[in-house]
Parts: sequence; C-alpha cells; structure tokens
Amino acid sequence: MNVFYEEEGTFKVGAILADNTTSLQVEAPHGKRAKIKAASVLLRFDAPSLSEFMNRAQKTADDLDPNFLWECCEREGEFAGDALAADYFGHVASPEEAAAVLLRLHSAPIYFYKKGRGRYKAAPLKALEAALASQEKKHRQAEQQARYVQLLNSFTLPEEFKPVLVNLLYRPDKSTVEWKALDAAGAATKLSVSRLLEKCGAIPSTYDYHIDRFLLEHFPEGTGFGTFDVDDALQNLIDLPIADVSAFSIDDATTTEIDDAFSVIPLVLGSFRIGIHIAIPTLGITPGSLLDTAASQRLSTIYLPGKKITMLPEAVIHHYTLGEGRLCPALSLYVDVADDFTVIASNSRIERVQITANLRYEALEEHFNEYTLAAGNLDYPFGKELGTLWNFACKMEAFRGKTNDSNNEKIDYNFNVENDRVTIGKRRRGSPIDKIVSELMIYVNTIWGKQLADSGIAGIYRSQGGGKVRISTSPAPHQGLGVAQYAWISSPMRRYVDFINQRQLVALLRKENPFYTRESESLQASIRDFEVAYEVYGDFQRSMERYWCLRWLLQENINTIGAQVLRENLVRLDHLPLVVRVCSLPELLPETNIEVEISQIDLLELTFDAKFVRKLGV
Repeated sequence: MNVFYEEEGTFKVGAILADNTTSLQVEAPHGKRAKIKAASVLLRFDAPSLSEFMNRAQKTADDLDPNFLWECCEREGEFAGDALAADYFGHVASPEEAAAVLLRLHSAPIYFYKKGRGRYKAAPLKALEAALASQEKKHRQAEQQARYVQLLNSFTLPEEFKPVLVNLLYRPDKSTVEWKALDAAGAATKLSVSRLLEKCGAIPSTYDYHIDRFLLEHFPEGTGFGTFDVDDALQNLIDLPIADVSAFSIDDATTTEIDDAFSVIPLVLGSFRIGIHIAIPTLGITPGSLLDTAASQRLSTIYLPGKKITMLPEAVIHHYTLGEGRLCPALSLYVDVADDFTVIASNSRIERVQITANLRYEALEEHFNEYTLAAGNLDYPFGKELGTLWNFACKMEAFRGKTNDSNNEKIDYNFNVENDRVTIGKRRRGSPIDKIVSELMIYVNTIWGKQLADSGIAGIYRSQGGGKVRISTSPAPHQGLGVAQYAWISSPMRRYVDFINQRQLVALLRKENPFYTRESESLQASIRDFEVAYEVYGDFQRSMERYWCLRWLLQENINTIGAQVLRENLVRLDHLPLVVRVCSLPELLPETNIEVEISQIDLLELTFDAKFVRKLGV
C-alpha cells in the first residue's frame, strides 16, 4: 500500500512500511525512510508505482484549467479536493485524478485559498480579479524588464528611462522595473550603474554628473536667491565717517568677494599706523530677514574649480565688496607700531574707506617676492606699504612662535578652468604675499576675538588642543596658531560664522545690545549646522579638485609622471594635489622620488591606477 501525503507544503508519495494509529513509517521512491503523521495522508493507492503515480498526477494537473475549476466551485464554501475531482471528472475520481486536482488547487493560490488538509475555498471574485490584474502587471513588467535589459546590454538607453534619469542616477528606487533592469544589465556587462548609463549616452558630461549630484542633495531648490531689496541692505551706510586713508586689497584674480584690505600711514619717529579693513555686510542685513535667513542656510560660499556658489547674492556682494575706486563701508582695526614693529596701541572703527587698488597675486608676485625683498627693491606701486606690512607680519609670526612653522612650506594649488580646459598652479604658503595676508588675518581675528571675550559678548571661537580643532562659544587657546583665542571675523561675506561674530562686534562698538547670547538657540544651531556644512562643502571641493586633476592628466596626455613617496605604498604625484596607492611600489624611504605609470582613469568614480616604473635620482 502506498500513500499520497502533504508535508511542509509539499506533496509526496511513499510506500507504507508500518501503519500505526497516529503515524506511518514510509519509504520514498529514492529509498529514504521517514515517519509521517497519519493526518498528513490524503490518498492511499496500490498502483501504479510511486514514481509513475506522481508523473501521471502532475501531467493531469498541468492540463487542468484553474479558471474552470474556480467556476465549478465559486459559490461553494469550503470543499474537499477529492469531491471537486469527482465533480470535474463526472465519476468517482481515481487516486491519480484526485491527486492531480489537489496539485492544481495547491499551485493556484490566487484562485483557491487553502483551508485545511485537502480542503480549499474559491477566492472571492473581486479578490481574484485584483490578483489576476496584479499577476498580469508583473508579467508585463517582466517582459518590459527583459526588453530594457536587452537594450541596455547593447548600450542603448530605453526611451522610458529619460523622464526618470535623475532618480536612477542619484536617488534610485530599487523596487522599480527600471532599476532592476539596470542592475541585471550591470551584472551582465560587469559595469557599475553609472558607467553603464554613461555608455548608453545618459551622462554626456562627467562634470555635470558630479555637480548635479551635489546640487540635488544640498540645493534641491536651486542655487538662486529669489528677489531681495538690495537698497534695504544699504540703509544708513552713507552716514558713516570717511577714513583718512587709501587702502588696497590682495587677492586672486578671480576673487569677487573682497573681504579685506590694508592701509599704511607713517607716523613720527619711524612708527606706522597699519589699517586692516574688513567688509561689513552686517550693517545692512537685519537679523531674521530673508537675506539673513538665506545666508544662515548656506553658511558658507562653496569654492570649486571653475565655479562657486556664494553665501550672499551677487548684488549684495557687489555693494559690500571692497572694490577698487570705491568708498566702501568697513570695519577697521588700526594698529600703531613702533619702529621695531612692536604694537603700541590699537582701536576699531566703523567707517567708509577709499579702496585705491585691488592688487592680484599673479601680477604682484613678479615685484614682491623673496628676491626683491632681499635686494630692498620696493620701487613699484604700494611697494613701501607692502614692505612695512611684511616687517609687521614677520614680527607677529615670531610673536606667535611660528617663525619656523613647517606649514609655511606647504603648497597651495589653484585651479583655473576656461573653455573646459584646466590649468593648475601652485603657490608656497609661506611666500611673502601669503604671509602678509595670513598674518594680518590671524592678528585681526585674534584681537577682535579678545575684544568679544573681554566684553563678555557671545562669539564663536576656534580652538585647538591635542591636534583637534573645535568650534564653540568659549574662548580657548589655539595651539596651532599660537594665540590665546581666535574668532573668525575677517570673511563675513563668505562664512556665516564670521558674519555672526562681526554682528556681535558691531553691537559692542556701537554700545548696542548684541543679537546673540551664549544661550541663544539660533547661535548654537548655527555652530552645529556650520560644522556639518563646512565638512560637506570641503569634501565636495576636494572631490572636484581630484576630478580636475584627473581631467588634467587626460588633457595633457600624461602616461608617466614623477611622484614622491609619502609612506609605505602611498605617493603624491608631482605638480598635483593628488595622492594614490601604488600596490607595485617596492620598499622605499619617504620622500623618495619615483616615476609611475598612469592608467584606467575613471572620471565617474574618480579613480585611476598607478604602477611603479622606476626610482629617480639614482
């Protein structure tokens, strides 16, 4: 005697070896023995053989129409499978026929609901219609996906992908048929999704690919500012006193947000009055105004090679920038120094300053450098003033204990992109021009930070201890700079932290109630948001600099290039701020000069391969 039974949702057959009241010992067609519950048995039969029985039952089941079966029992409640088999075949069903009906019922769950051992119920009409519609939809999607995969495998972009391309590239819904097709095609072609879409022509510009990703995430509503009444931001500025100085700025050629300028006035007995003049947009931007809110949301200007996203609207920048030939509102710090450049006195003023010139690094370096200083050649516009500022900068650097600071030897890289071509220049951080600007900014931020701290007015300070830089409302030493406290104030058009600190300092100088206290939630929120935004912006800036470095390698058709070992297999390429691991690098000492071979540059993933060629200078 044989049995047809159900076990864990699967139909099986077996020959009875032992038949007890509640259980049976059976042997499967392949010889495996098992103990089953008697309640699991659906049918008993003597013939045919076990394997033949299942073959016949399955063949008969395949010929049964589930829709017709459903119509036969639509209006019935629960029913037994063998009863339906008798109705369907018109006679007492054979074991094979009964088994076939059970197999078919079990394989059509949208038509029939299982209600117990060998018992089922026809699905309600509405439920069946919904299930069939869903099944048809899945079928169409499967066909659609197969068509998509076929096109993608031949590097053809399906037309249906174009309206949803942004989502597929930057914020994919992995449940969609488009994404599933991309995933399948990527596996077949062994390409990443972005690389596959590029080969399909969906990414015409690798540059736009990176920029659009960043903008979509951080500027989903675009980088515009809307409409602001610039005149409101200029109120009462003409009433400021006019300073009896002529100032000049020092910046890169592309700088439009000119925050700082300098002046030098000779005094008696070889002393000087040095003026440090900072643009003052806080005078015309009311706390909580639309313009203030916009700046507080952006928190910083984002600088990218060939592009920038400003913290303030260009119209506002134009009015507050310290532009050549203009009488500009400024927050000024005047420092009286003796003939040895020791500080005698200082004071701060809110005023208008005449900007005589906007000097540019690129042109100025030809006249003002280590060699012209050593020769005492200052016979060029603003040469004497620059010489005075240089001596003061050296004095302040020594006062901070940073004369031999290794940071002065670091290289800063400048990227210039014109007509889709990039040039990469470099400037030593400790050059005379750089030292003047950096030392005077450190000085003014230190002094004004001290004024805020001494007055008890809330400010945002940068401190450093144990190598870690922190931002807080508590003044503390900055070990890296060698100062007792340090507050960013010198770039109020470019950083909202500077903007806040300037607003507080202006209130102090005008003897007004400051807008922020240490407990102000808006102040604490600005600190938190700024730290996050500054890190995000910095990471993206570095990634885009990496992008343009790779573009430069391709542009210049660079196959081999010099490099310097940093440590282990990490090297820095010559002339570029580009670091890469060279797996084939032999054991070499740091600072060893080598040559590497460049290949496999990927502008989407921002990766490339570097292979050791030889050691240089041997």
